[in-house]
Amino acid sequence: MARYTGPKNRIARKFGVNIFARARNPLLHKPNPPGVHGAKRKKKSDYGLQLEEKQKLRAVYGMLSNKQLLNSYYKALKKEGATADNLIQALECRLDSIVFRLRLAPTIFAAQQLISHGHILINGKKVDRKSFLVKPSMKISLKEKIKSNTIIKGSMENTSRDIPEYLEITEDKTSGVLNSNPLPDQIPHPLTLNVTLVCEFLAHTN
Repeated sequence: MARYTGPKNRIARKFGVNIFARARNPLLHKPNPPGVHGAKRKKKSDYGLQLEEKQKLRAVYGMLSNKQLLNSYYKALKKEGATADNLIQALECRLDSIVFRLRLAPTIFAAQQLISHGHILINGKKVDRKSFLVKPSMKISLKEKIKSNTIIKGSMENTSRDIPEYLEITEDKTSGVLNSNPLPDQIPHPLTLNVTLVCEFLAHTN
């Protein structure tokens, strides 16, 4: 699966928030959006608003590809209940999201790398797909050999990020359990998302 390697700081500046939870906040020295006229904001059309919300959602979940997001939307569409709620729940239950929320990795990109390198276990078995959907009662843990990694240890001790109530971390902080499917208002997004607008945009995507 392709991994995003583009300019992360530029995206953070675009949305005006340290969206990827990077240790060095990209907004400290350059708070305005990129570009010569970055500080100026033009009024957006309905299409522009929908497109921006889609871009924000993709960014929050580790720069999902358009194809990945669209596939998740179609699956959410087939389930009972509000499509927007189904979509955000599915994205939040991706393995890379859960690893990041449990503080097993400092950023969602680091979480994706841990997974692709085979350092994450689900119920004791290696899973190397970042898109794997974690279900309630599943246990997510680090492989023994990666627990002593300095970056990982620093992330586990970083209490500036709260662990959401739908997750439970073990006492040694090296594993956790998804207790229940997350509700939209329980998810600690770094910025406000309008997932309904994203669904409206995707509904017109062929």
